[in-house]
Amino acid sequence: MSLIPTIFGGRRSNVFDPFSQDVWDPFEGFFTPSSALANASTARDVAAFTNARVDWKETSEAHVFKADLPGLKKEEVKVEVEDKNVLQISGERSKENEEKNDKWHRVERASGKFMRRFRLPENAKMEEVKATMENGVLTVVVPKAPEKKPQVKSIDISAN
Repeated sequence: MSLIPTIFGGRRSNVFDPFSQDVWDPFEGFFTPSSALANASTARDVAAFTNARVDWKETSEAHVFKADLPGLKKEEVKVEVEDKNVLQISGERSKENEEKNDKWHRVERASGKFMRRFRLPENAKMEEVKATMENGVLTVVVPKAPEKKPQVKSIDISAN
């Protein structure tokens, strides 16, 4: 999570991450022809969608995952459980059909496949996972098993 909120576009980014693709490049397109710029921009956008951003929080009752998947329908997203403790969220956004007569000025919306996997702790009840999708936000709730407290047995001390 970012320590400094972004002013442009409302996307969260980490300004301290040297590998972040959310850094503004003032020289973008300055030394490259426009067709190469369009391809580079498209590749960056596809990579951004491929690495769909997911929030994971743990409450006292459950693990809650929220993924921003704007423009996707619930039929285009899969939520699966693997190996009894791995939650997998995947899907695909199709690229928009291009007509030969169309002249594109900018392509910023991402397309392509994405997949995120999360290894959950042993207290996760993987057989009770629930998922909902509303307004482009996927919410997955994985309930937690109640914490087992060790049984304590008092022993009476007898006198000799």
